[in-house]
Order: sequence, then C-alpha cells, then structure tokens
Amino acid sequence: MSRSSRCSSPLGARHRPRKLAALLVPGLAALCASPLWAQTTSAAADTKADIEKLDVVTVTATRRRESVRDVPLRVETLGAEPMERAGATSLSDYVGSLPGIDVKTSGGPGRNAVTMRGVSVGEQQIATVGMYVDEVAFGSSSAFVGGANTALDLSLLDLKHIEVLRGPQGTLYGAGAMGGLLKYVTNEPDSTQFSGKVGVGVRQARGGALGHTEHAVLNVPLSQDVAALRVAAFNDHEGGYIDAVGKAAGEHINDGSTRGARVSLLVEPTSKMKLRLAHTQQEIQRNGLNVIEYDATKGQPIYGDLTRHLDTGEAYKLKTRLSSADFEYDFGFARLNAIASTQRLDSATGQDATALLGGNPAFDFVSLDNAFSLRKQTQELRLTSQRGPVEWLLGYYHTKETGHVGQRLWAQLAGGGGDMTLTTTGQPSEYRERAFYGDVTWNLDPSWSLTLGVRVAKNEQVYTVFVNEQLSSSGPSDDTAKTYLATLRYAIDKTSNLYFRAASGYRPGGPNSPAIDPNGQVIPGTPATFGHDTLWSYELGYKADLLNKTLNFEAAVFNIDWKDLQQPKAVGASTIVVNAGKARVRGLELAARYKVDAHWNLDASLAYTDPKLTEGSLALGPSGSRLPNTAKLAYTLGARYAFDLAGNPSYAGLNVRRVGQRNAGFDSPGTSVPYFSQPGYTLVDGQWGLEMGRWQLSAFVRNLTDKRAILGADTALTAFGLPLNVTTVAPRTVGANLTFNF
Repeated sequence: MSRSSRCSSPLGARHRPRKLAALLVPGLAALCASPLWAQTTSAAADTKADIEKLDVVTVTATRRRESVRDVPLRVETLGAEPMERAGATSLSDYVGSLPGIDVKTSGGPGRNAVTMRGVSVGEQQIATVGMYVDEVAFGSSSAFVGGANTALDLSLLDLKHIEVLRGPQGTLYGAGAMGGLLKYVTNEPDSTQFSGKVGVGVRQARGGALGHTEHAVLNVPLSQDVAALRVAAFNDHEGGYIDAVGKAAGEHINDGSTRGARVSLLVEPTSKMKLRLAHTQQEIQRNGLNVIEYDATKGQPIYGDLTRHLDTGEAYKLKTRLSSADFEYDFGFARLNAIASTQRLDSATGQDATALLGGNPAFDFVSLDNAFSLRKQTQELRLTSQRGPVEWLLGYYHTKETGHVGQRLWAQLAGGGGDMTLTTTGQPSEYRERAFYGDVTWNLDPSWSLTLGVRVAKNEQVYTVFVNEQLSSSGPSDDTAKTYLATLRYAIDKTSNLYFRAASGYRPGGPNSPAIDPNGQVIPGTPATFGHDTLWSYELGYKADLLNKTLNFEAAVFNIDWKDLQQPKAVGASTIVVNAGKARVRGLELAARYKVDAHWNLDASLAYTDPKLTEGSLALGPSGSRLPNTAKLAYTLGARYAFDLAGNPSYAGLNVRRVGQRNAGFDSPGTSVPYFSQPGYTLVDGQWGLEMGRWQLSAFVRNLTDKRAILGADTALTAFGLPLNVTTVAPRTVGANLTFNF
C-alpha cells in the first residue's frame, strides 16, 4: 500500500524519501507483473525453497487437504498478496486474466457473470460457476434473485488465496457448479503469536480521479495454542473515470467505495477438536456504472471515449453479510465437519429508462428502480475417512433461501414536476434443497487410484409475482437431480501424475410465471415450469514437476456434452425459461512455470475452447452456432526478475494477456440473445516491488498501453433499437501500495 504518515520513520535521514522516490522511477520503467499464483516475491529465496513452496500449496478441492499437484483435476491458486501488489481490486481482475475464464461485467464490481470452459448461453438465469467462502456455499441457487449476474466480488481483505476449480464440481459442491467453482479461502487465526499488518495504497486511471485504499489486520492469541481472534477491516475508494453528458451530466460518475470487515475466532481445546466462527461484511457502493453506449453496427462509442448519456443517475449498492460456524472433530478413523451459515444480500440499483420509453416529452426522465434481497441458511455434515488403501467421504447438505425482487418504474413530470409511478412489481421466491453425497477411493497400489462419487439432490420452489400490488401468479415446482464422478489417477513417478476424470453437473429447474400477450391476457399452453439442465465432462490431464523441480507443467484436454439448455424465450410480452437444444465444448489447457535461475521466473498459460450448439434452439440459434462469451484462444505470458536493490530484496516483471474474439449472443433471426462481435485484445500489466524488513513497497501499472478492451456487452436492449451497453477495461492505471507487517 502507499505511504502512510508513519512510513518515513524507518527511512532515517530526510533525504531518504527522495532517494526512495528516485528508485521508484527506474523500477516503473522495468515493470512486470509477477504471476498471480506466485507465493513469494523475495529474491533471497533459493531455487529449492521456491519450488518447495509451490509443492506444498494445499487446497481442499476434493474436500480433503491435498497439494495442488496431487489433485486429479485442473486447480489454480491465486495468492492474495501477489494480486494485491498487482493492483487487483475486483473479481474481473482476480480471475478474468486466466485463459478459458470469462468475467462478463455489467457495469462494475458485484455485477458479474462468470463463465468457465465455455459453459454459457449468454444470458443466464442460474449461474454455471459455483461460489464458496471457505466451506460455505454462497449466493442463490434459483433463477429469481440475480444469482447468475451477481457473482461474489469479495475484497482481498485478509484472504489466503482463491482456488479456481475447472470443470463440473456437482458431486461435491452441488447445484450451479457446472463449469467450475471459485473458492475464497480466508486466513485462520493463529493462536501461537501476536501479529498483524497495516497498509495504504493510491491509484489513478488516466483521465480519472484519485483512488485510495486503507486496510488493517490484527491477530490476537487468546490462549496459547488453544484460541485466537483475528480482525480485519478495509476501505477502498474508486476515483472513477467515466464521464456523462445529458440531463445528469458529470465527471467520474462511476466513483464510489467498497468497505468491509471480517472477524474470525478459532478455538482448539484439544488436538482432535476445532471450532471456527467467522463473520464477514462488505458493502459495494457506486454512484454510476462503468457502462458506455456503443453503436452495435459500427462497434464504436456513440458519445465519445469513456463517455455516456444519462438523463438520471444510475447509482447502485450491494451489501453482503455472511456468518458461519465450522466444527471439526477427529475420531481417528474419520474426521467430522459440521458447518452452518447464514447470509444476507441486499441490492439496490437505479436504471435510466428514459430512452426505453421513447423519450416521452411529458417526462423529464424515467427511472427503473430495482431492489433484491436474499436470505440463505445452509447446514452441512461431512464425514471424511483417514488416509489408507480405501478412503471414503459421506455428506449431507441442506439449504433454505427466501428471496424478493422489487421493481418500480417511475417518471419525473416535465419541468421539474412531481414523481409519477408507472408500474410496480414484487417477486417473492422460496428455494429449499436437500442433498446426500459421497465418494470412495481405492488406492490400488502406490501408482493407481480410482474414485467413484455420486450426489442426489432434491429441491422445492415457489415463485410469486405481484403487479401493482395485485397477485398476478404463483407457482410451485420440485426437481430431483443426480450427479456422478469417476476419476482414475496414475502416478508416473514421485513428481508427475496422469489422470482421467468423468464428471457431471447440473442446474436446478424451477417455476415459470404465466406468459401474457401485449393486452395483458394469459397465453394458454406455456410451460408452468422448466427442468434442470445437465452436462458430462470427460477430461484427460497431466501434472508434473520437471527438470529437478524447476519446471512445473500442466496439460488437460476435455470434452463437455450439455443437454436441455436453460435459456430465455420471448413469448408474447413475457420472457420465460425453457429447456431446449444441446451443446458440446472441446478444449485444451496448458500451464507452465519455470524457474530459470535464482533471479528469473517465467510463466505461460493457454486455453483453446470451442463451444458450439449441436442441436438448434429457436430461442438461441441453429446447430453449429458458437456459444457466447468465450474466446477460442486465450493466453498469458509473464516474466519476473528478482534482484537486490540497496541491499533489499526487490522484483520487477511484465505480464502480457491475449484474449481472442468473443460473441455476445447468437447471430440468428429471432434469437432471445442478440449478437455482437467483441474484438480480441492484448493487455500489458507491470509491477515492481521492494522489501525493507517489515515494510513492503510495491508499484504497478495496469493496461500499460491504454487499450479500450471490451470486457462485457449487454445486447438485450438492441432488440428495441437502443444502443449496445458495453463495459471496457479501465484506462491505464498507475498505483502504489505500502504495507507494514508486525
């Protein structure tokens, strides 16, 4: 983080800050982004120590604690500290740079839809990527509370790392994890020593206002080796870089703040028992969206660079609260985990709807206010056997969700007159799910192991619609889905593995509200419910540490078969969800990390993804149509150089990211998801850092060449003749962070 009022004291004489600034300038000239998954930036560490740190990175992808290399699926870990030093502040920064993963943002933090391995039809009602915080499932599993477009955008506040699991995870993680899973892993309290850190940072986008960050973490042992408390808090202010013309003109309209805190208590009264209690709270507030209106035919902004038109403001707020308890007891033959959580999400957004109503001269402006709330409780019991020739896992999962979506379309009368409510809707919903799951692993010999797993889940839902406070419709549904897993792993030697994985995933079905015609009359015969969609994935992978553990290499090829695709379909004046069509995705993923010597680290990753419809759908397109939001080819290249600067460990590096062309929608007449071609782009990021004892100074440049890469394109309103809403990458952003550890 950047300098605080206390940071001058360890620098000694008055000329030292000036000297430090002089060192910063040549460091910026040599900028490069260290790999996001790197676990250390110290030049003092030798080759063997670095490789050991990579080898012992532990994940819980299989609900067991295992090293990344031993997990028979594609898992990546993104270290929180390297991401923070690289200037990452949102979900699109965290995982959007990984080849084969798309984060379609619709205007700012907290407004994201995540796609892995091409599993998307563009406009999702239910997410295809699951979200977890430690061992807790997060977000809505239904189609009615915005779960598909509000992927958890958690601050890096006291995170240990983020785990990215590619491919369906339905057996162990349940509904919605069809394309993969993101898991935020937080730091546990440490009962052995008092510690903490404080940090500050500054950043500024080209043409924008200054942003800043402050954060602090405190770890307090309450009883040596028995109990500890950990408290973290942060404030992040975004300066903004989007301007507006029109009746609501202004500069830097997408400014705002993200604030939050986490409290965690760990109690270990015996070596066999552990209890962890945690509460996380975060609020994202923005005064406007990052959206720019584009001419869909020309692919150019209508009102100028980083400028949009507004007749009324579009502020939004998203508040997240999560409380959890994780009790663990080791019986010897097996470990019991009892996990419970309660979570609350509350969102309020404003949308300028003046153009949607044709710019009626009777109104100064028209606004659509949207608000949703989600209350969710989960309970999970899991029994995991000890290591041995035969290993097994049994679990039970239960969740209850109550949601509500409210909308108010209103206008201000011309000449600054009063407000007029045009229409209101209320949409309460309920979702309950119970699931039993388990797997068994036979370690046939030191080289071969076979895992088989299954999950059976049943959900019940109710969805109700009120229009102008009058009951319009109410419908229930129930659905049962089964998912399966089979993995065969072969250890070629102590440093390399080969695996084959077959796994399935699903999304729950649900009720539809009756479709109506333009006169408000119910259209007979429309589906009252929609079913779950399912897919099977077949993956062959290889993981190895080569060249005396200086080269880590991973490769995976996969084929996904997806059927009964959930998709929006326009019926009369309504949009309902239907199941239709089939798709397949074929792909290749490569990743390598190479420690050339004590100074140089290189990394590269690549994803080739080819998703297509294999059975056409009237709401989407004909067979052979390419699925949206996924580039056929994407790759990253990175280099980091470690060196000593004035006797202190330092590093500098460069990262290049290339994302190919992507479709937003389907190029087919009558499709529910209109088409737009998003051009490919190349971004360059840079980083430099210096360690001075307990102090850490880092500087970064994101989007060094100041590109206007399109990260997301919302085509929904183009069917009404309105402009395309586009979210671009932030302009070139320069920043610095200063952190003190104690």
